[in-house]
Amino acid sequence: MNARKIPDIIIGRLPVYLRALQRMADMGLKTTSSQELGEHVGISAAQIRKDISQFGEFGKQGTGYSIEYLIEQLREILKVDRIWDVVVIGAGDMGHAVVNYQGFNDRGFHIVAIFDNDKEKVGHEIGKFKVEDAETMIERIKSMGVKVAMLAVPAAAAQAAADQLVQAGVRAILNYAPISLNVPNNVKVQYIDPSIHLQRMTFYL
Repeated sequence: MNARKIPDIIIGRLPVYLRALQRMADMGLKTTSSQELGEHVGISAAQIRKDISQFGEFGKQGTGYSIEYLIEQLREILKVDRIWDVVVIGAGDMGHAVVNYQGFNDRGFHIVAIFDNDKEKVGHEIGKFKVEDAETMIERIKSMGVKVAMLAVPAAAAQAAADQLVQAGVRAILNYAPISLNVPNNVKVQYIDPSIHLQRMTFYL
């Protein structure tokens, strides 16, 4: 499977399906249909079938999908059938919230360090971590072999921090700063800006 050929919008829906399937499994359900899954996630059954068929045939006509098997397959496709180490850059309010969030571990992500360039924050504890000096960031990330980072710094500092992450060998950045980043083509950036999502919603009010 060539990941580059699968539209990003489809990849973006797979974690939504995975979350819904996990909820069904937690409820003790064994099988589901694209119709039922669609009702859980607000996406048409036809779209779900089309999305999933991009990766192979995982269901049977008339019997639907085995929930356990489809969870297993989606986790493998999304590469969350393993644990990814993650670093957090920025020890402000957002950095605190991200580090203290309990939901990453059971979804394949394990925070291993947090960095900040504010000397007053360095050495302070957030959860089980001590804030490390951003000056050591490149070497530390290289030595740990971390490929995933969450960027929780002000917009003005985001590009410089992203440049350092690229230098350190990071290949995926989740960016909470309200700014677009310039990174090489082999580095994937995902943006989380709540104000954009709020503006999108108010269109419908």
